[in-house]
Amino acid sequence: MDLLWLRVAAILYAAASIAVFPAVLYGLTRWRKSCIHLAGLGFFFHFISCVEMLVQAHRWMPVGVREFESLLGFFIAAVFLFVWWLYDAISLGIFVLPITFFAVFVPALGTGRYTFHSEGVRISWLVAHIAALLAAYAALGLSMLTSLLYLVQERRIKSKFKFVPGQDSWWIPFDWLPPLDTLERIAHATLEFGFPCMTVGLVIGSVLAQETPLGAAYFLDPKVIASFILWVVYVTLLLVRRSAGLRGRRAAYLSGAVFLVMLAVFAVNVISRVHRYGP
Repeated sequence: MDLLWLRVAAILYAAASIAVFPAVLYGLTRWRKSCIHLAGLGFFFHFISCVEMLVQAHRWMPVGVREFESLLGFFIAAVFLFVWWLYDAISLGIFVLPITFFAVFVPALGTGRYTFHSEGVRISWLVAHIAALLAAYAALGLSMLTSLLYLVQERRIKSKFKFVPGQDSWWIPFDWLPPLDTLERIAHATLEFGFPCMTVGLVIGSVLAQETPLGAAYFLDPKVIASFILWVVYVTLLLVRRSAGLRGRRAAYLSGAVFLVMLAVFAVNVISRVHRYGP
């Protein structure tokens, strides 16, 4: 039964991880309440699962990686709920709740190695994993390109260029650029599109890891570690843009910094020896 309660907790943590983003980024009260309620319920069922797991094993210390991951996720959730109760700091949930879900997700799959029913199903999950991550990287790249065009357009406007017949200017080829507000909205929209794609890609990758002989070694892959770091940087970018109200040049520079981190992740793929997308 402890595995059943752990799976219920994982589902509730996943729902809370989704609810925390509109609650924090957009300040929606309804989502804020839903996030806390879902996280509290997940913590409750997680507590039952941990107690049953240890009582049935007739011990009070975790043994094995899966038990340790489950208890680690439990204490992370406990600290978050305690801090929220003291300071109403739900913004921390934008980092803590997804981390809690990832910590609980793997143990919730079961004690044995997860296997797919057929090779076709495994290939479908693999394609979805790669497609989701590539979509996230493409969204980051498009956001960076749009931010660069924003800087060019801003420079063009500030130069107060006025076309004079017979006079050449460096800014003439950029007459086709959209307004600054349009470029700003495109850059932000692509960022918001890429984030769920990256999250889904990492979750599917965690499932695929359980099916292969890699097992826990999957999470020691430098490329996987870099991908999770990129995910954290991605969340930070969205949070800073929304909470600090960054727009214009500062937002463009911040997007550029995240894009450089993304390039670093691709570079790490070259030195990875655990698994690769290609040969």
